[in-house]
Amino acid sequence: MSWFVLLLAAALVLIALRVYFKLRAARKLRAESWDEQVIGRLRSQGYVPFNDYRVDFFLALPNESACQGARARLEPEFSVDVKPLTDDPELAFSLHASKTMRLVVPDMQEMTRRLTALATELHGRYDGWAA
Repeated sequence: MSWFVLLLAAALVLIALRVYFKLRAARKLRAESWDEQVIGRLRSQGYVPFNDYRVDFFLALPNESACQGARARLEPEFSVDVKPLTDDPELAFSLHASKTMRLVVPDMQEMTRRLTALATELHGRYDGWAA
């Protein structure tokens, strides 16, 4: 009887781990497919994939120190400005970074991964991009 209980517990742990990793992969895929959807929508409006466009990226950060850290990592590749936020007590600043680039899905997905990692490292949030 105890072997059966132990085997059942091990199976439940394996099932829980599988669900966790599937959900984590789906979350990552959703973010990457968002970039693809936005680029598809922009192209349907006339954006040409081989032209350069000004792209604006947005991060919400908790304090001025985090803003300075992000600025140091993003400049001179991006032009950066910071504004205080009044509606979020935890993330008090909005960092806007812009650069000129082509709207190519793999490049934008890499930029999303990069800026998400930066925002997470600085205890903030990556809020996406617009062109």
